[in-house]
Amino acid sequence: MYKYGKTLIQKYFEEQSFVDSDIESFNHFIDKELLNIIEENREIIPTIIPHNIDEFKIKLDKIWVEKPKMTEADGSIRNIYPMEARLRKITYSAPCWITVSEHINGVQRESLDTQIGNLPIMLKSRWCHLHKLGRDELIAKGEDPDEPGGYFIINGTEKVLITIEDLASNRFLIEKDSTGPSEVVGKLFSESGSFKIPHTMEKMKDGIFYLTFTRVKRIPIIVLIKALGLLKDEDITKFVSAERQFDEVIINLLEFVNIKNEEEALDYIAKKIGVTQAKEVRIERMTEILDKYLLPHLGTKREDRISKAYNLCKMLKKYIMASNNERDVDDKDHYMNKRLKMSGDLLADLIRLNLKVLIGDLLYNFQRIVKRGKFPSIKNIIRDKLLTQRIYSSMATGVWVGGRKGISQRIQRLNYLETLSHLQRVVSPLSASQENFEARELHPTHLGRLCPIETPEGTNIGLRKNLALLCTISSESNEDEILKSLKGMGLKLIK
Repeated sequence: MYKYGKTLIQKYFEEQSFVDSDIESFNHFIDKELLNIIEENREIIPTIIPHNIDEFKIKLDKIWVEKPKMTEADGSIRNIYPMEARLRKITYSAPCWITVSEHINGVQRESLDTQIGNLPIMLKSRWCHLHKLGRDELIAKGEDPDEPGGYFIINGTEKVLITIEDLASNRFLIEKDSTGPSEVVGKLFSESGSFKIPHTMEKMKDGIFYLTFTRVKRIPIIVLIKALGLLKDEDITKFVSAERQFDEVIINLLEFVNIKNEEEALDYIAKKIGVTQAKEVRIERMTEILDKYLLPHLGTKREDRISKAYNLCKMLKKYIMASNNERDVDDKDHYMNKRLKMSGDLLADLIRLNLKVLIGDLLYNFQRIVKRGKFPSIKNIIRDKLLTQRIYSSMATGVWVGGRKGISQRIQRLNYLETLSHLQRVVSPLSASQENFEARELHPTHLGRLCPIETPEGTNIGLRKNLALLCTISSESNEDEILKSLKGMGLKLIK
């Protein structure tokens, strides 16, 4: 048995690498995520436009990344390999191009390809020159053939992006609360593009269920459901639970029985959060808030409202059952409720934020030139150095989006095992100075996923972990495939 086990493990490592999941994450980022980021920022509409034009738009059409290149002092451009980047203390990066077009009064005028910056490339990924090279070819290029890759070279320094372990977004979790007015609290982080909005569900002493999201504090859930277009009391009770009627829901419905339509519900919420303008403006403002910031992962359009109402009913049922001790509260430390943010996800967060900065700068430059009475060309108003410098800065210092520190770290090279350990590291965002006993403990669901032994002693114990040797991480795109196969088996969407 030992002999077969040894052969199997040997065969596994001949075909697989420790960092395959990280490399796959980076490939997915360049293949799919970059396009999604462009899709989110597709149209740029300046507020100041030339006076003889009715409508002006700048559109971002497509984005692509080349293989790593180097621009020499004499202006010549050539391919660069990792070893040269290490020796010359430069960044191993590739030019990132975008197609931009300008539309005047709905008609496309100018369309051009322009470089928006340089993107650091992960070694051994599909965009790296070392991809699919054999042992002899790697040696010829000055590389160690047993080196796994999975890191970046920034200013000649090898940097690894540490995998972050975080609570799963878009999952409604219920936990006990000893400090607030409610015994149990329901929490959900709704994530969509650049939005990550916390939602909190509570039940007050008066028996009314309230929802808090962004700056909208403690709004009765029934009013929100009615504002989203689910108006009939019968429908609300049916969508909360078709099998039985909950007394708590009846009490909540009776409390707000006088709210008959969406407009009244929107007006009630607007007054509650202190919007003081005229009624029409109040309702319009409130509609925008609900579309944009309430459960944005379900969509931000008008037609998505009804599915938000159905989901609120589903969340309400789970909350009532947990508060009546008919079901257990959720275990935050169960690995089903966790997600790992790998290099691709971390870079997507970084690009998403910095592209917004680049667009802001582009708008500023455009409007400044228009004020002088000139009409600028798009090529002259895009500063490609801006995006490049901001990305390099984050990768060099480790300071990331949302104020997180230590995301990018200098790779440890004392010995080969330590290097592999560093590439496999998983860090929890919890503070090392606080107790957080439960988060530090070994959970049964870590089996086969995380190493039960390798964790530091002292303040970081249990917060800094390492992936198990044979652990591979599935990508989010797998969830779409699962949904597709479920639909094939007869799963119907409620519309």
